[in-house]
Amino acid sequence: MRIHLGTDHAGLEFTKTLAQHLTDAGHEVVDHGPTEYDALDDYPSFCINAAHAVVQDQRAGVEALGVVFGGSGNGEQIAANKVEGIRAALVWNESTALLARQHNDANVISIGARQHTEDEAIHFVDLFVAEPFSGEERHARRIAQLAEYETTGHIVGRQIDE
Repeated sequence: MRIHLGTDHAGLEFTKTLAQHLTDAGHEVVDHGPTEYDALDDYPSFCINAAHAVVQDQRAGVEALGVVFGGSGNGEQIAANKVEGIRAALVWNESTALLARQHNDANVISIGARQHTEDEAIHFVDLFVAEPFSGEERHARRIAQLAEYETTGHIVGRQIDE
């Protein structure tokens, strides 16, 4: 599987460790930056680039997921979710890592690099990458509604207040 990474200065060192871990596990890793430490860098472009690459790969039939990091993971998740086709989930424990895939078919996760040890974060990523989408009708229906709203601003048969 191809796994796209994006971070900011808070996750830079961890990203190097994670990239090696994923490579050793047989995955192809693409790091969208940054490549050097800058305490004042801005995470949006790194996370958006990783998210765009996930969508491009998936639309081309390439099995791909993304992982973005920052101090808390919140801003990085928000940035990734600005990309059409991305379902980014903030992961903070085993359950959220598994449910992100099982119920939401998340294609990107965000983790707070300052919130977890490296071992914890690697464990969450491994769970996320290994877990399939359940395919249950209720979850597929909800995901389809989100995608419909994302592209049209409407959900057929549902009231959306504007």
